[in-house]
Amino acid sequence: MTYIASVTLQVNDVTAARAFYAAAFGLGEELRLEESTAATTGFRGFTLSLVCSQPGTVNSYFDTAVAAGATVLKPATKSFWGYGGTLQAPDGTIWKISSSNKKDSGPAVREIEKLVLLLGVNDVAVTKRFYVEHGLDVAKSFGRKYVEFDSGDSPVKLALYGRKAAAKDAGVPAEGGGSHRVAVGSDAGTFSDPDGFAWEAELPATTNV
Repeated sequence: MTYIASVTLQVNDVTAARAFYAAAFGLGEELRLEESTAATTGFRGFTLSLVCSQPGTVNSYFDTAVAAGATVLKPATKSFWGYGGTLQAPDGTIWKISSSNKKDSGPAVREIEKLVLLLGVNDVAVTKRFYVEHGLDVAKSFGRKYVEFDSGDSPVKLALYGRKAAAKDAGVPAEGGGSHRVAVGSDAGTFSDPDGFAWEAELPATTNV
């Protein structure tokens, strides 16, 4: 089973990004930062999700992110699937914070159950096949709409969604170009997928939040 150790965000200002993520979420080794001036416009083709146990925890992370400088794309609210909303960090990364539960079962505790990297791809079936050929196991699959891979004990879960659907879910237009400004660190090796998302061999962290 492929072990996904980290997601590296490529940002203009590592110091500023580190300060934001420390204040907003407090993530550790699974989120890494590196400086980049690569051109990028509009939707970068991915979102990161923090999956929490209940709405109160969602609100806690949502509020600290906004206080640290994030822009609200979709306010946190109830929906048919649970509770959550989306934000855009100062570095441009889109974050979804959510829970499958619609009601709190106790006091809010700042604990994240899952960190999910959702790739918005041009053809879900093609990209799914590519990743299966690179050693990833499928946990859930809904035709050409959505795929979730088995993450095992990895700190990062990977999922695929159509690009337009991913952008709509995030609350932004689907148009965008240039660098994705993200890289996946794993034991699967170094390669790029059909949509240009970069994978890197798992290495010890050098620049962490």
